[in-house]
Amino acid sequence: MACLGVVCAVLAGCGIRTTSVPVRAGGAPSRVPCELSSPNADTDDAAAPGVPLQVYLVCGTQLVSVDRTVRIPEDKLMADPVRVAQILLNELQKKPSAEEKQAGFSTDVRETLAVSGPREGDPKDALRLTSPPEDLPTHALAQIVCSFADSSAADPDESVALGGPSDDPVRGYRCTPALKARPDGVGTLGEIRPAD
Repeated sequence: MACLGVVCAVLAGCGIRTTSVPVRAGGAPSRVPCELSSPNADTDDAAAPGVPLQVYLVCGTQLVSVDRTVRIPEDKLMADPVRVAQILLNELQKKPSAEEKQAGFSTDVRETLAVSGPREGDPKDALRLTSPPEDLPTHALAQIVCSFADSSAADPDESVALGGPSDDPVRGYRCTPALKARPDGVGTLGEIRPAD
């Protein structure tokens, strides 16, 4: 019994002591990953007039759309699908803003990548990248496909015809819910798109 009393006294001295003063530790963190309180809240672009665009960034294991604004007259932008594609590519190449980083967003699109229009023998809506699509990181290709598919750079059926710098035929890609959920699934090539 005496030993038990000593053990209890030792254990009581090692713990956190109680207090009669209430302690407020604050609420649990409420920020939801992959969500922004406002688009580009920490940049000047948020207040600048321009054309709203959506790009897809990587967040965790999925793709999530993020709103961006570009300072270009809307009539000029919408009339040129190749220009739209290049602007979207530029946005994908930008480092995420501080708020985007905090929410868990990142991008895998290389800064050296560029896009051009169709070559002779390509479908009229084809886009050619300076790297073969199959050589890009799978997340980067998925980001490009989904960002282009949600814009005027895509076909009316929302598919995207992409090729590389070689004479290989372009292939058609679609941004599906499965691709957004598992962007590494874009590794399989799309169907070859014949010329119009």
